[in-house]
Amino acid sequence: MGDKIKVELKQAYGMTVIAKANSNHWIVMDSQEESGGHNAGPRPMELILMGLAGCTGMDVISILNKMKVKYNDFRIEITAEKATEHPKVYTKIHLKYRIWGDVPEDKLSTAIELSRTKYCSVGAMLSKAAEITDEHEIIIH
Repeated sequence: MGDKIKVELKQAYGMTVIAKANSNHWIVMDSQEESGGHNAGPRPMELILMGLAGCTGMDVISILNKMKVKYNDFRIEITAEKATEHPKVYTKIHLKYRIWGDVPEDKLSTAIELSRTKYCSVGAMLSKAAEITDEHEIIIH
């Protein structure tokens, strides 16, 4: 049995809610005004994609650091498509890894591959419901 995670959610105002888990950091979530929200925070489904970006991003950064790869900046852009009917789950997710610096392409590819196939638990979960694709770009300036 793995680690147990406990999440607590509290209604703040209307559809605006706050939640925290084991790390004890509160996060705000809300819906758009048309749904009774106040547009005061990200939507829960947006947080899933942010979690994916954080998970794979931290993996790639850690692996590149272990490889002693030097770079100037690192970013991930995610685009996703959702089902048209409820529940509107993600059906396609595309990650674009962008790195600035004279980075060896093979090392970046290896870091991304290790995140996708071994380390990123968020990606592993989402891949059971959605097609996940990726690409990468090295920008040398």
